[in-house]
Amino acid sequence: MPLYRARAPLRLGLAGGGTDVSPYCDLFGGAVLNATISLFAHTTLQTNTNNCIRFVAQDLNIVEEFPVDAPIPEDNKLSLHRGVYNRMIADYREGKREPLTLITHCDAPAGSGLGSSSTMVVSMLRAFDEAWSLALGEYDLAQLAFAIERIDIGLHGGRQDQYAAAFGGFNFMEFHDTTQVLVNPLRVRPDIISELEASLILFYTGKSRSSAAIIEEESKNVRDKNEDAMDAMHRTKQEAFHMKAALLRGEVHGMGDIMKEAWRQKKRLASSISNATIDALYDTALREGAYCGKVSGAGGGGFMMFLVDPARRLRVEAALNATEAGRTMACSFMGEGATAWRAR
Repeated sequence: MPLYRARAPLRLGLAGGGTDVSPYCDLFGGAVLNATISLFAHTTLQTNTNNCIRFVAQDLNIVEEFPVDAPIPEDNKLSLHRGVYNRMIADYREGKREPLTLITHCDAPAGSGLGSSSTMVVSMLRAFDEAWSLALGEYDLAQLAFAIERIDIGLHGGRQDQYAAAFGGFNFMEFHDTTQVLVNPLRVRPDIISELEASLILFYTGKSRSSAAIIEEESKNVRDKNEDAMDAMHRTKQEAFHMKAALLRGEVHGMGDIMKEAWRQKKRLASSISNATIDALYDTALREGAYCGKVSGAGGGGFMMFLVDPARRLRVEAALNATEAGRTMACSFMGEGATAWRAR
């Protein structure tokens, strides 16, 4: 039986995060700058002959098996797998369920702030795309992933992660409603990317978090027209434009100044975006010479990123690791989006 494999890259949000969430982007338009990194969500798809549907999440140590002649129950643990399978069967097999095994794992834990859930959905879709010869484009993958995660399953969240995983690279994204998304791939010079990699520290706080509560608070503040939160959201969107200009000019120190201000604005969006641990890590990094830092994703935990003079990088990494609040992780930027192949 043939094996089909796929992988999709996780992303770092550089600026504008939160403005891709409804209702803000529906009302005012959102803008986000992000970049994919060398951490992935992985999928293996294999057809079965034992007349069952089998889901395996290796990193979560969860295996679920269902008969092919009955609907998958709504309360199964692997809701992303169920959502992808059900949508693909409905859209491309006229609702006729097929026996198969879907195996996944991710290089980062759920709740990491790197878009792991949405990236996993894109990875699974890309495996189906390869196995069934669907020839889905990047926009197709991203829009389908958004529909599965946000509509079919009903998970709260933004829109940047699906597009980052599908396209890969450095992208400036503009969001309006669910049907109006414009992805602008940025042609960043190799020497600028190298300098940015040399300046980047990625630190896992050791605490994953659910982004849903934070995102719901942000959305509620917009619905309630909370003046402070709305002002912060408008400023956050503008920072994405400023960050794009600094990135294309190769002004890494200037990117640090923008990120510092963006983090200050981000903390105004919801009460649980930062906490005592995150604040202490931020202060430690800046005290040792980092330009700036921020939490990746919605906030509350997961990964933090810092920009630092490369000459001070080891000093900052040592100080962060000495806190025993987490660990630094190596990564590089990834120019390729979701890919798939047949294993031979």
